[in-house]
Amino acid sequence: MTDLAIIGGGPAGYVAAERAGAEGLSVVLFEKNALGGVCLNEGCIPTKTLLYSAKTYENALHADKYGVSTEGVGFDFAKIVARKNKVVRKLVAGVGAKMKAHNVTVVKGAAMVQGRGPEGITIECEGVTYTSKNLLICTGSEAFTPPIPGLEEIGERVVTAREMLELKERPESVVIIGGGVIGMEFASLYNSLGTRVTVVEMLPEILGGMDGEIAAVLREVYSKKGVDFRLGCRVTRLAENKVFCDSPPCEGEVADAVVSDGVVEGDKILVSIGRRPVTKGFGLETLGVELDRGGIKVDGQMRTNIPGVWAAGDVTGFSMLAHTASREGEVVVANIAGRAETMRYDAVPCVVYTNPEIAAVGLTLDVAKAKGIAGARELKLPMAYSGRFVAENEGVNGICKVVVGEHDEVLGVHLMGGPAGEMIWGASLAIVRGMTVRELREVIFPHPTVSEIIKETLFES
Repeated sequence: MTDLAIIGGGPAGYVAAERAGAEGLSVVLFEKNALGGVCLNEGCIPTKTLLYSAKTYENALHADKYGVSTEGVGFDFAKIVARKNKVVRKLVAGVGAKMKAHNVTVVKGAAMVQGRGPEGITIECEGVTYTSKNLLICTGSEAFTPPIPGLEEIGERVVTAREMLELKERPESVVIIGGGVIGMEFASLYNSLGTRVTVVEMLPEILGGMDGEIAAVLREVYSKKGVDFRLGCRVTRLAENKVFCDSPPCEGEVADAVVSDGVVEGDKILVSIGRRPVTKGFGLETLGVELDRGGIKVDGQMRTNIPGVWAAGDVTGFSMLAHTASREGEVVVANIAGRAETMRYDAVPCVVYTNPEIAAVGLTLDVAKAKGIAGARELKLPMAYSGRFVAENEGVNGICKVVVGEHDEVLGVHLMGGPAGEMIWGASLAIVRGMTVRELREVIFPHPTVSEIIKETLFES
């Protein structure tokens, strides 16, 4: 009998296991693949590792802007991929070490829920039955591939992010269906490495849900870098080396793919239009857990409709981000340990690791107005108002926006440029604490840092 059984070793599962172990709870963690889940093995970490290599190469190409001479700049794609794999192995091993340090029993295999018995919830894995007082479901999500006519016939030319990360050779051209966060990060990666990139997006703008002006500026940046954007285009079918859309500017050939002797030698078509929760294949139906819009329905404490059964991470189908999952796992453990905590979704940051980087938290001005928030307004400054940004960015600019409410409360912060992802946590804290413009003005920001742009923007009211 354990205090907590966790199915899924991704950011929600392994963080919850670590926190529960630190609380002195007995924990068993089931993972059928590698610890770290999709984020560590097939998503966040491998893509950011590849993106850093691409950014380093791009910076070297343009080093002359900073008075640095470089000759014969190039890259070895195989070595870039090898480094990515090394980073992943190192971090997976680190997660395993943390589990051991906190006395978490890790069971590798496909767990299957058997139901609830008089002593607790029973789970079978690799021929062994486990019983637990609590069950935390962290089975994550999987890439959603729409039923596009012709997709099956194209075969291995069509890939998801997982297969894209497994490529051993750089493709000469890539068409990306979906201009969301994942699609734009792959567009950034391969554009920097010299691949011809086309992004096909059904919406009128990339990065739907983020600040519209910042999304448009980022698109303009990448258009100048050579990325071909086809907006407002819905893919209707795929045929041989062609992607067909329902909009005239898009119809026709946007990717050349050639397959010879089973080896991909030409382009890839990346389908990146979203992910869906994994709720089947592990016996969830034996417990009668309620679903909502494809994911497991939970309350603010991450409890399902079944006592003792919790869910966290992408399987809820709500805020499908690794850091959201980790915090949800922490909320579960806190409530099991007797400390009432509630998940806050109003201050979850989002980062797009393009070059330039984008980061955001809270409401955009459009969303604030749609919610009927009285007096909502936007404060805005170019990143050039930051001395360090100017010192480190020749010939480029960025944007800082702060959205405030009627009482000058901070509702959202949106950044493009510099280390935006490293700064956004402070904005999250301001929203969590309900800080006003005046209170945030009183915070001392170190000089010279790019983060000062947030404070400078606050004086624009």
